[in-house]
Amino acid sequence: MRVCVYCSSSERIDPAYVLLAGQVGALLAERGHTLVSGGGSISCMGAVARAARAGGAHTLGVIPRKLIELEVTDTDADELIITETMRERKAIMDSRADAFLALPGGLGTLEELFEVWVAAMLGMHAKPIVVCDPDGVFAHLHTLVDGLVDQGFVRPDARALLRWATTPAEAIDFLEAAVAGPPAHPSPEEAVEAAAPPID
Repeated sequence: MRVCVYCSSSERIDPAYVLLAGQVGALLAERGHTLVSGGGSISCMGAVARAARAGGAHTLGVIPRKLIELEVTDTDADELIITETMRERKAIMDSRADAFLALPGGLGTLEELFEVWVAAMLGMHAKPIVVCDPDGVFAHLHTLVDGLVDQGFVRPDARALLRWATTPAEAIDFLEAAVAGPPAHPSPEEAVEAAAPPID
């Protein structure tokens, strides 16, 4: 599974969130998944990529040329794609991912989260989305969305497209289950069993 992780690049945040990102990267590697990230080398973005690689995971970074000029590029990424615009960056990250995991972050993280969430709501993709928020950084967002549903601005089924988790394991468990899903067709053994007459 290729998991796109949205997270902070701020160096002003509590180090606990950088540790959280590292835990996510390590767990992705442990479970045999690929990391898709924004291609940054600092704060949570760098931590998740370094931890994933340290555990043997393949890492794909996608970064706009403008950010390369700021010298924040994850130059150790197994695959690094350079774009000209943020929109192109997000499009590539979205297309290369099977699932999305958002960690506590700022405006960029929220923008990315909302974009894939709205796209799922419109039926433009069926990839699972989860927020891993152990300390309730996004608690007000959660409450806001509930209020928007209550007032009719957001459909309940749209709200249900976003899942919330409090640990990396819980978040990745959900993504794995959602991506695996039920089999599209029964196995030959299941088909034979279904067709067999009942045993009295």
